[in-house]
Amino acid sequence: MHIQLASRTLILKIAYLVNTYPRPSHTFIRREIQALERQGFEIHRFAMRSDRRSLKDPDDKGEDRLTEHVLERGKLALLAGGLAMALRHPIRSAQALATTWRMGGRARLRLKHLIYLFEAATVARRCAELQITHLHAHFGTNSATVACLSHILGGPRWSYTVHGPEEFDAPRALSLGEKCSRAAFTVAVSSFGRSQLCRWTGVQAWPRLKVIHCGIEPDRFTDPAPLPPKLRLVAIGRFSEQKGFPLLIEAIAIAARLNPGLHVTLVGDGELRGEMEAMIDLHTLRRHVTLTGWLAEDQVRHALNEAQALILPSFAEGLPMVVMEAMAAARPVIATAIAGLPELVTRETGWLVPAGDVQALADAIDTLADTPHDALTRMGQAARARVLVRHDVDREAAKLGQLIRGAGHV
Repeated sequence: MHIQLASRTLILKIAYLVNTYPRPSHTFIRREIQALERQGFEIHRFAMRSDRRSLKDPDDKGEDRLTEHVLERGKLALLAGGLAMALRHPIRSAQALATTWRMGGRARLRLKHLIYLFEAATVARRCAELQITHLHAHFGTNSATVACLSHILGGPRWSYTVHGPEEFDAPRALSLGEKCSRAAFTVAVSSFGRSQLCRWTGVQAWPRLKVIHCGIEPDRFTDPAPLPPKLRLVAIGRFSEQKGFPLLIEAIAIAARLNPGLHVTLVGDGELRGEMEAMIDLHTLRRHVTLTGWLAEDQVRHALNEAQALILPSFAEGLPMVVMEAMAAARPVIATAIAGLPELVTRETGWLVPAGDVQALADAIDTLADTPHDALTRMGQAARARVLVRHDVDREAAKLGQLIRGAGHV
């Protein structure tokens, strides 16, 4: 989907800011940036740091080369830049320091926020050098803090996207309310996310809280593979406490008693991998579970094609891209009924279960196993139709582009 402007095309130079970018789990940011570039935006990428050792996908590696990583300048360069900013703009610097002190709250956090202030000084200076007109941050954590402080120091107007669940775990510590009041606009990726922002933001700022979904590229899902005949599931994500993968292993142990042919592929990695492997051995599930580590995008697509359904046992979420990609690949979804997931997964497209209920998760696997193949295929097709309507990346990026263009007139 290409956006035609009514008169001549106006090229806007904007920047994106993310704490760590690119990462294997942040392909949705890359797709959003590229969609905005297709609409005529010139975009500079900022990140505090790189995760290049974890990158396997060639597109992620290319994105890494396009990104300016602020901390790679070194501590002395950041310190010198911050002091130079204070000398040139003492009033702005004093205002930014006061905001930094307030947002920091406790002593330990204040030290971190002082580092963010020096990072913001570099970002503000680089935005001026690059003639950036708007800065958009992803996540309401330190990237949004740096964008906010950069604006106070004279940097461009700014906005940010909140995903959850991290932001909603610590809204006061992250000063979400103040960030929403200072930003030109704030984006949530689901209606649930917007509702949480409303809790911490004054009613007068609610009109500037927008819902824009993360998007998929429909052209990458033009010919979905047919569902395989065997009971194969795939789970994709970071092996962290919020994703609930240890609970999934318990559910597999229960479901495998009735379904000896069950096999689940776990795509990802993280701090809980050792515990998960120990649980797999404890329940003697090696023939039922495969751990692949992180995979490149085409390999993830292959894993989806080999599965009858995606399973997501999360305890906390935003609105995960893996669900959108599975649905675009015409796969039904088993997921927990949390956050924005009920906005996407319906009874026509999959099964929602209570978070933390291992028996309910196992029962959903049993139900899927008992569902006729043609009924699963119809569910997959319904899932595909739903996600293509709601999560086309060009359509969603066009909404964001309109907000960025309109922010210049606020």
